[in-house]
Amino acid sequence: MHRIKSSLVLIATVLTVIFSSHTAFSQDAKKIFKANCASCHKPTEEAGVGPGLKGLKSRWPDQAKLISWVKNSTAYLATGDVYANELKKKYNNGVMPAQALSDAEIIAVTDWADKGGDGPVVTTTPPPPGADVVEPANDTPQYVLMGLGILLLLLVIVLGTVRRSLQSLVNDQRGVETPERPSRPYVRFKIWASKNKKLVAIIGLFLICWFTKLGWDGLLGIGVHQGYAPEQPIRFSHKLHAGDNKISCVYCHTGVGKSKHANIPSANVCMNCHMAINEGPVYGKAEIQKIYTAVDWDPQKRTYGTNTKPVEWIRVHSLPDLAYFNHSQHVTVGKIECKQCHGAVDSMEVVKQNSPLTMGWCIDCHRQTEVDFKENKYYEELHKEFLADPKHKKGDKFTIGKLGGLECSKCHY
Repeated sequence: MHRIKSSLVLIATVLTVIFSSHTAFSQDAKKIFKANCASCHKPTEEAGVGPGLKGLKSRWPDQAKLISWVKNSTAYLATGDVYANELKKKYNNGVMPAQALSDAEIIAVTDWADKGGDGPVVTTTPPPPGADVVEPANDTPQYVLMGLGILLLLLVIVLGTVRRSLQSLVNDQRGVETPERPSRPYVRFKIWASKNKKLVAIIGLFLICWFTKLGWDGLLGIGVHQGYAPEQPIRFSHKLHAGDNKISCVYCHTGVGKSKHANIPSANVCMNCHMAINEGPVYGKAEIQKIYTAVDWDPQKRTYGTNTKPVEWIRVHSLPDLAYFNHSQHVTVGKIECKQCHGAVDSMEVVKQNSPLTMGWCIDCHRQTEVDFKENKYYEELHKEFLADPKHKKGDKFTIGKLGGLECSKCHY
């Protein structure tokens, strides 16, 4: 009876571990998708900036090729793969940014998205434009495992009670006095633990590993604000301006090509258009009126006043002071597109931090991004030096990492 009880406890523990792992895996897949893929793709057949991901495994039967495509689509396109190049042409010659994900993370996301996510989106009322729609999770397998675990634990308790009752009957028949059961829970636990040392060791080891993993993930997340999307004082829709109306990013963020910073445009830039446009298709006149208040513009008299008030925008992307980043270096010289770091801003109603902006993420980009040396005399000379370097091997890529992009002093000094 004692061995049966110990075995059932062990089985219940294993089921609990399986349940926890399965749930974590499912949540991780959705979390990874939302953080890295959702700005361009949908886990359905509907296309967004890129193709819908439901059924993608039928289109990418070779898992190794799919992983290579996700990790570095630019390098994969260079292999001449017909389907990949057709995708590029179909979606306006856009190139998917390199994703700093492990093979296991890519497999988890593609397995999840291949089936259309966890289920259909259920809404009782139409969501507001640009709102994040949360898909209900199909947790049936998890609930079944959890139910089995609870039933086994209840069975263990019942068997323990039956065992004690039978032992009392046997003691009565033999005339042996049944020892009084300790009343304090911790004493009973201590006695049980002393009799089940192996089981206690297994459970203890599992708990140590589990909490270590939770602590490690928590420490890695300090200062990482991926997905941060604060509510701004004016509801400015990038989807409407950059997506529907095709306004170039540099029209508003004029400093991005010649300065370290991608400046926040002044309200006067907004007035270039909104002096004539005083009503929007989504929010009507309410949000545009906030611009008029900031610059003290009277739309009736069409005159400016002197009581101006700056718009207190909330910063979304922020690097620590210990890291140096120059927008012009990346945009003008490196020819990096805005969406490679910021995601598909032209499809965002509310701007969010698309990338983690961690050091590891930057380094992975430097290792994978090849330098465009064509029609660029500065890089043409560096490319020649790279090829003449005795350390150069045939087939080596001319990447940022090869130009010193992995040196600490490039970003920290």
